[in-house]
Amino acid sequence: MENKIHNKVHLKEARNELRNNSTSAEAVLWTYLKNKKLDGRKFRRQHSINNFIVDFYCPKEKIIIELDGAYHLEFMQEQLDYERDQLLERLGFKILRFENKLVFEDIEMVLTAIREAFG
Repeated sequence: MENKIHNKVHLKEARNELRNNSTSAEAVLWTYLKNKKLDGRKFRRQHSINNFIVDFYCPKEKIIIELDGAYHLEFMQEQLDYERDQLLERLGFKILRFENKLVFEDIEMVLTAIREAFG
């Protein structure tokens, strides 16, 4: 039996909570990603991989998109994000990180960077 790493049952409530209380940056980016709007790629939001919940995930491309607020700039959080990214990259995922403000200031640059990550 395959070791299940996606959407573990014990994280379902947390995923739903995050979906129902998304940040404004997540809500804006989701309008561009949902319903295969970005080059026909399906994205999921608040998807879990192992014990991590990622903001957005594209299964076809194995791309994870994280939107970071100010607290991600704090040293300890930067270290935790780095370690998390390393673990996910070892599992074969590509991680793209954008500051929340970039979604508001230059959404086209964000979308272009996502497209460029497609295989």
